[in-house]
Amino acid sequence: MKRTFDPAVLEMMDRPQPVSPELERDLERIRQLNRWFGSYRLVLGFLRRWIKPGARMRIVDLATGSGDIPRLIANNGRKIGARVEIDALDRQPATLEVATKLSAGYPEICYHEANILEWNSAQAYDVVLCTLALHHFSDEDAVTVLRRCRELSRRFVLVSDLRRGFFLRVGVYFLTALIFREPMTRYDARLSAVRAFSFSEMRDLAVRAGWKDFGHKRFRFARQAIWLDEWPKQRP
Repeated sequence: MKRTFDPAVLEMMDRPQPVSPELERDLERIRQLNRWFGSYRLVLGFLRRWIKPGARMRIVDLATGSGDIPRLIANNGRKIGARVEIDALDRQPATLEVATKLSAGYPEICYHEANILEWNSAQAYDVVLCTLALHHFSDEDAVTVLRRCRELSRRFVLVSDLRRGFFLRVGVYFLTALIFREPMTRYDARLSAVRAFSFSEMRDLAVRAGWKDFGHKRFRFARQAIWLDEWPKQRP
């Protein structure tokens, strides 16, 4: 089934809005889904390979949401004695307000309100992450996001997202019918299931963005990831 994407139709969490109990609950649900359905495990698997004890790393998390991935990185860094400095970007001020509140005990993290399609950094990063955000973009903008990820990194890139297919659609439908029943969570999750890229589409996006010799793998719970290891070694 072909991907469905209408740029005029926004997920509820992407719409301009103040901080509200509904938004905070939706962001909490996303954190729960990340924890229970593989996103944390996926990201940690790569971080443990890339960030060694005692290392000093600059990291950026694009479209960070409520900042659960940066906090995961910071906790892992503390555990292994690595020094990490994390910039976390999101374009929604209300979401960043929630993320900042939840990250009060994390001086490693600096939040920035920015559109990742336009944002430029004066310095490169050791690790560039983009988690569960690519399906929020059109095909053309998704290519731009992947290109920016590659440009911002001097070593590693990890982009993980949903993998469109029958299992994802059925799983999301039942989860939002039986457990995650809040209107915002239900609407956004079901929209994400039809907007996600298939495995082959994700690969095509990376190729169009100029990625070479990249990894690409299916993960449990309808997840997938593409990544670049030691990117400078691949440059001509």
